[in-house]
Amino acid sequence: MDDVERWLLTAEERGNPATALPAYTEGNLVEPLVHGAAYFDRLVECVERLDAGDHLFFTDWRGDPDEQLRPGGPTVAQLFTDAVRRGVCVRGLVWRSHVDWMSFSAEENRALDDEVEHGGGEVILDQRVRRGGSHHQKLVVLRHDQDPTQDVAFVGGIDLCHSRRDDAEHRGDPQSLAMSAAYGETPPWHDVQLLLRGPTVGVLDTVFRERWDDPTNADSGNPIAWVLDRLRHARLEPDPLPPQLPPPPPCGPHVVQNLRTYPAIRPPYDFAPRGERSVARGYSKAIKQARRLVYLEDQYMWSADVARLFARALAENPELHLVVVVPRVPDQDGAVAERSQYVGRWQALEMCKRAGRNRVHVFDVENHDGTPVYVHAKVCVVDDVWASVGSDNFNRRSWTHDSELSSAVLDTTRDPREPRDPAGAGDGARSFARDLRLELAREHLDRAADGSEDDDLLDPDAFVRTLEASAEALDDWYAGGRRGPRPRGRLREHRPPRLSLPTRLWATPVYRLVDDPDGRPLSMRLRKAF
Repeated sequence: MDDVERWLLTAEERGNPATALPAYTEGNLVEPLVHGAAYFDRLVECVERLDAGDHLFFTDWRGDPDEQLRPGGPTVAQLFTDAVRRGVCVRGLVWRSHVDWMSFSAEENRALDDEVEHGGGEVILDQRVRRGGSHHQKLVVLRHDQDPTQDVAFVGGIDLCHSRRDDAEHRGDPQSLAMSAAYGETPPWHDVQLLLRGPTVGVLDTVFRERWDDPTNADSGNPIAWVLDRLRHARLEPDPLPPQLPPPPPCGPHVVQNLRTYPAIRPPYDFAPRGERSVARGYSKAIKQARRLVYLEDQYMWSADVARLFARALAENPELHLVVVVPRVPDQDGAVAERSQYVGRWQALEMCKRAGRNRVHVFDVENHDGTPVYVHAKVCVVDDVWASVGSDNFNRRSWTHDSELSSAVLDTTRDPREPRDPAGAGDGARSFARDLRLELAREHLDRAADGSEDDDLLDPDAFVRTLEASAEALDDWYAGGRRGPRPRGRLREHRPPRLSLPTRLWATPVYRLVDDPDGRPLSMRLRKAF
């Protein structure tokens, strides 16, 4: 592109001079993998190519060692320990989770640690986070010491755990996690991961190494965990990593910027002494360029701090549409879990709707049986130019408090389909961003996967009208008693429940303190800056 830094952060704008990460890299090739089944299949394929002297590094929020990556296996633990037996250096950083009775995954993450360690790899349960926070990054880096052209990395929203191996049919993963009753026994799960090749793989290698090499003990701030780890002879100090391999050569047309969140903590990270909020800064810079269409898929979409950014863009650009795809209901039943999430989303969406009136379009998704699909994806496409996929949700927690990782992609290839420059700013539509938006829309609308039915999806205004018409037809079918054939498509207009004033009074502080905490230094909080 003529002016990459109009869309991407400069090194200075990242706001973290302590990191070794470059501002961005050119010459990459990025492929979206929609759904866990597609991601897991490619992960198995790529890991099985590794041999002696190669590297496999991964980070995860939750890991289930027995999760089958393909029907019948291998499991996560089998795939990684088989790699160790071939002489691959396998290293992992997995969040030391909150306890299972709070719907988290302490036992599962410890089991993954045990099985990989027993197989000869090394996994650290990492507690270097703020109180109540988590390591939320989902990253796998595969390096080849003899042939760097084979190096790949995976970044996105998909954990190596139960419930993630779903596909476009959305019947759910046979190895499922307990969720809200609305999602059934095998909850349908919608998610996206990126497969990256080229110099950016070397950058993502550095992302892993910075956390691995940080000198603070991984049980930092958790004396009970330290004692328990001592008793079970768990690994408390990581062994040194092998020397870093040279970055892979250029191989494609994509400029990639790897964005992160790290909170301000004590003791501080060596590589981010005041934290890093490049996720928030990167999105903020891209959204300010939006003129016609911002397309989001997000697990939460709750936070006044984040919604304010979209509201400002809507107010300043009268032709801008905001399309948001979210889950129909929260992932867990119970008044506390549900109401606090509802109040956060209600506040965020109301702020956007006040600014954009009829230009804010919010949908949820169901499968063909009518079961809601849990939207776990974290995707943003701006004017078919800038696109991002990662672990971060559109809330203050992801932008300031937990650790997160997202890859923003600018394609140097102009898309030849009309409208060639939907924003009218001279950037032109770019193939990667447009193709990602269209791939997701085809599934939601039950359109042909080959793109032969894309004519009314290309122009932003036509795209919005098509989504609205599809959701309206399905809503009307339900309202009419489901008489006749089910209309094509899976989108429903999202209608969050109205909350009473007493409910809002108790749910709002719970949402702000527990669901959506703030990990910024005090000076930034006071300035409302990231």
